[in-house]
Amino acid sequence: MSTSKKHIVGMDIGTTYSCVAIMRNGKVEVISNDQGNRTTPSYVAFADDERLIGESAKNQAAMNPANTVFDAKRLIGRNFGDRTVQEDMKLWPFNVIDIGGKPVIEVQYKGEKKRFRPEEISSMVITKMRETAEAFIGEPVNNAVITVPAYFNDAQRNATKDAGTIAGLVVDRIINEPTAAAMAYGFDHISSGDGEKNILVFDLGGGTFDVSLLTIEEGVFEVKATGGDVHLGGEDFDNRMVKFFIDEFKKKHKKDISSSDRALRRLRTACERAKRTLSAQLTAEVEIDALYEGIDFVSTISRARFEDLCADYFNSTMKPVESVLADAKMSKGDIHEIVLVGGSTRIPKVRELLSKFFNGKELSTKINPDEAVAYGAAIQASILNGDKHQQAGLVIDVTPLSLGIETAGTDMTNIIERGSTIPCKKSKKFTTHSHNQSMVKIVIFEGERPLTKDNNRIGQFELSGIPPAQPGVPKIEVVFDIDANGILEVSATEETGGKTNKIKITNDSGRLTKAQIDQMIKDAEIFRDEDKKSVETSTARNRLQTYISSLEPDAETKGYKSNLDECIEWMKSERSAQEYTDKFNELSSTVSGSSSEDQSQDGPRVEDID
Repeated sequence: MSTSKKHIVGMDIGTTYSCVAIMRNGKVEVISNDQGNRTTPSYVAFADDERLIGESAKNQAAMNPANTVFDAKRLIGRNFGDRTVQEDMKLWPFNVIDIGGKPVIEVQYKGEKKRFRPEEISSMVITKMRETAEAFIGEPVNNAVITVPAYFNDAQRNATKDAGTIAGLVVDRIINEPTAAAMAYGFDHISSGDGEKNILVFDLGGGTFDVSLLTIEEGVFEVKATGGDVHLGGEDFDNRMVKFFIDEFKKKHKKDISSSDRALRRLRTACERAKRTLSAQLTAEVEIDALYEGIDFVSTISRARFEDLCADYFNSTMKPVESVLADAKMSKGDIHEIVLVGGSTRIPKVRELLSKFFNGKELSTKINPDEAVAYGAAIQASILNGDKHQQAGLVIDVTPLSLGIETAGTDMTNIIERGSTIPCKKSKKFTTHSHNQSMVKIVIFEGERPLTKDNNRIGQFELSGIPPAQPGVPKIEVVFDIDANGILEVSATEETGGKTNKIKITNDSGRLTKAQIDQMIKDAEIFRDEDKKSVETSTARNRLQTYISSLEPDAETKGYKSNLDECIEWMKSERSAQEYTDKFNELSSTVSGSSSEDQSQDGPRVEDID
């Protein structure tokens, strides 16, 4: 019997619009919704007697702003206290509350107050896309490949997968959006005999921005580097235009419309329409009857004014392009194609900046920027389904940050380096810190700095039941396992006693935003000298601490306990690397028969012995 699933669809669940596609008989079909459109607004509305999703929800948003939810993707997998969540809440007409540190959306539905997590809202959009696919195919759809921004962390990926599960789907794979777009491009525009091609995918959508550099050869899609911003897109450009017209209305009529959710919703819709118009024309008209207190609003905005309003946003899109090239160790001339994905890449200024960055290189517009991601997801779905018509498609993705654990109290010991291909599984061996230590704490971090205090903690667990022994005797293997969806599992096993424990980094781990990631990478460069000094101090201190631990069991009988007690007391104050080294030499010369050889194999948690 075949294990092939009957139908697996590819879904692009976007911040502002979503899209679904399927591959049948070697051909990808992007599926139209019940309104005949191939993209569906990612909107959910709660009315007195019904729930609306997609076109119908967006169409009534101005009449029911407080109960029309959008931008769920900007909340998914985040904490309520996140700066971006707090900023976005000021712009949303619906209510977001804090429950257990997580954002929860509160609406009125059927006369009652209802609360929904972002995953639930996203699952409703996924359900709509599933129903769209089922209406087209004429049969049930139970499996899907769902795309996410490349810089989504584990919490956001897990939350997206949860949304698919809530919608009743088996999510066979989470795939990065730019990788899916590259697959779409490669499927239709690169033949097997073309040789190696370096493709830069520039994906600027409604709410997220990704840049990925991939090498495509003989059906293998290898991601060399990735960057971007999970909180930048067309909606931010809309917001700038909305603010511009709020100020204009205030100047003309001495009235502030920002307190009216209905007026803001109508203005936002008009601004979105004007933004689209400005991609094709030099000016756009904004006309809204009875916008506020019966006052009609009529105005004009030029493309130049719009570009000036959003200049900082547009210019910021070039920084990830620079970093991706640097990470991949490639020059501008090494790039064969620049593929545009996402509706916001239609903005002329964005295209101009990108082309200028690559010295006037022509940008590829061979694939539909709105549909490319779902198109690629459908190709990946077909591969997973064992479609005999689909031959190409091995995807090799990479990790955006180094992953490791804390050793010697403050040191970051990397187990998986930034830019490692996924899926991957890597391990290192460690040992205990103290004499007869029966438990170690495994604290997991992501980041590029050598000290854990400068990186981001994403989880921890304890491994107990370690047989009592001297430091260095127990052997603890720590394994980092990243699956094809980019989701991390960490396990630790003590070899002699066989004790084991593990953790899956989930929604509650509070991992980093892209801005924090970029800042950490930037800090790693700025503070390299400072870090080097800190590491030297840490190494010298740990060397002394290790030596003291090795002497403690025999200190009483051999008569140097007072020397150790004095050293331990001395170490309670901060010292320099040289002071720790001098104290080590002093102690080793004092202790009869002791070796001055460095035995650095412990730490407050665990220590690297590989």
